Formats: sequence, C-alpha cells, structure tokens
Amino acid sequence: MTDRTAHWQTVYTTKTETEVSWHQDEPATSLRLIREAGAGPSSRIIDVGGGASRLVDALLTAGYGALTVLDISEAALAAARARLGAPAATVGWIAADVRRWRPQASYDVWHDRAAFHFLTDAVDREAYVARLRSAVVPGGAVIIGTFALDGPEKCSGLPVVRYDAQSLAGTLGTGFVLQDNCTEAHRTPWGSVQKFQFCRFQAC
Repeated sequence: MTDRTAHWQTVYTTKTETEVSWHQDEPATSLRLIREAGAGPSSRIIDVGGGASRLVDALLTAGYGALTVLDISEAALAAARARLGAPAATVGWIAADVRRWRPQASYDVWHDRAAFHFLTDAVDREAYVARLRSAVVPGGAVIIGTFALDGPEKCSGLPVVRYDAQSLAGTLGTGFVLQDNCTEAHRTPWGSVQKFQFCRFQAC
C-alpha cells in the first residue's frame, strides 16, 4: 500500500511546480466555476488538495479574502507560501490527509482539482464525502475536477478513478445537486493533453 503522505512529500521535494503534469499558470476553469457559484470577496473558500497550485494566487488577485488551502504534503504548502510571500499570511494552510481531517470551520465553496480521483478505494471515497458534508454550508458550492472518462488512468505513478458528471454525482450521493459540468483539455508543461471533467454542485 502506498504511503500517500510520503509519496506526495517526495513529489514536492524533488520537483518544481512546473515539473508536475497538473501545473497550470492560469486556472481559468476553476476561477470561472467559483465565480459562477456566486462566491464573493468574503466567501469562505477551501482548495482541497491545492498543493502548490496557483489557484490561491489567482483568488487573492481577484479579491477573495477568506481562503484556505488543504494538502497532504507540507512541502507543497511551503512552496505555495514561499511563492506568495507576505500575502500568504492572509491564507489558512492545513497540512492533512482529507480522509482523516476533522473540519474545524465551515465553507461556502469547496474546490478540488485532481485530489478526489486518487481515491480508488470505496472506503476512502466515503471518508472524503463525510468530510465534505460536514464542511460545506447548506447552499454552498462543491467544485470537483477529475480525469474524464477518456483521461489518463494514472497520475504521478498512482492509479485514478475517471468520472463523467453522472458517475461523480452518483459517487457523492444525495445532498448534492449538479449545477454545471464541463470538460477541459489540460495541456501539461511538456505539451501532452489530459482530459478533465469538472462538476459544480450545490450542497443541500
């Protein structure tokens, strides 16, 4: 069994942010879905599995001020903090495995690009959804990006589960109403294309 914390620590201590396949200079799809969810400057937004993603930079630039980034790798969070500099002090940083995390706050927007699809075991998916249910306020937005059905079968050497909108909705179960979905052809830093599926739900 893979020690996921050790795996991701190794990734983020041996590679720069532009040497990983999921790197994006501009997280346009995520930003659009967050905006279309009705998030405002004071909305409490958590980026689950955010790692060293530049989404937090973009959200700060866009005027969002109540941001939290959660990732299993402290090294990933350290890279993001170092890149942001002084503005990092305005962000909440949580080093935790989402499957075992105990939310201490509630959020208006839950964003996850490419963390959920690594949960290949049903027990792990159930643990994730339990944290999701306890962390998002009624009426809040849940935005999850995974590999699409025609996307890669592995990432960073680990197997993934690929989804379309219907299968992701079925996996999350009752209490989440699908509001929007789209696909994205993500181009990696070395030029290959990976197909992603994004869904936006409203928590009931």
